[in-house]
Amino acid sequence: MNIKIDDLNWAILNCLQKNARESFANIGRKVGLTPPAVAERVKKMEDMGILEGYHAMVSHVLTGHQLRAIITLRAFMGKLKPFLALVATLDEVINCYRITGNENIVMEVVLKDQFHLEKFIDRLIQYGETRTHIILSTVVRNAHIRKNQ
Repeated sequence: MNIKIDDLNWAILNCLQKNARESFANIGRKVGLTPPAVAERVKKMEDMGILEGYHAMVSHVLTGHQLRAIITLRAFMGKLKPFLALVATLDEVINCYRITGNENIVMEVVLKDQFHLEKFIDRLIQYGETRTHIILSTVVRNAHIRKNQ
């Protein structure tokens, strides 16, 4: 699907990606539209699925999750579908992607400590071979999607 996004909508999207709570009046001042015109454009972009939602960014450390990790899973024969049914129920998983390559799954998880990590991996190994990568720091986070040049 190729939806055409005009320059004003890109300007609005840039504002919302910086601060999704910014008022339509402030956005309007930045892009040269009235607040109702901004609201109408935002509503249309929501209806078209361009804007998929709004969320709060939460600190995993300050919520008691000292470890953040990337875990890949290479599913055993016949275990991918059961795993896909399970993964959405796992509280530790904050992002999960089905991918191409040797592994089938990449997950980003948050955990209390290394003991929590060990128990979590023990739950996964019945579904396939795992590899765990502890995240030391974030280099790029939720980078903005920009207009193709």
